[in-house]
Amino acid sequence: MKSDEERSRLLEDSLIEVAVETWRFSRLFARVVNKLDAGEQSKYANQLRYFQKKVEEQLEASGFKLVSVEGQPFDPGIAAAAVNLGDFGPEEQLLVEQMVEPIIMGTEGLRRQGTVLLRKVHS
Repeated sequence: MKSDEERSRLLEDSLIEVAVETWRFSRLFARVVNKLDAGEQSKYANQLRYFQKKVEEQLEASGFKLVSVEGQPFDPGIAAAAVNLGDFGPEEQLLVEQMVEPIIMGTEGLRRQGTVLLRKVHS
């Protein structure tokens, strides 16, 4: 039999996993919506925004927040692993081009590290 602490941890881990998969699905859905004609795009984009807002509200009520660093300068200290970091030299200035997985923050700090793709900053 699991203790209350073990059950609580399992529920938290499950919620985090559902949040990440929901985030991935939302991004996929957004790409599909962008391929529709303008009239259809608007309808589905509004539904997607509503869905994302409801998910964010429920996560915040549970003490969690999805964090994206897309478009920001890359710093090795961010809470995300860079999939393609080895493709760049140590002196190159890098930008987070895409979030592959979001960073999950909780009331007590980092709950799950994110994953990013980088690109070189064009000067």
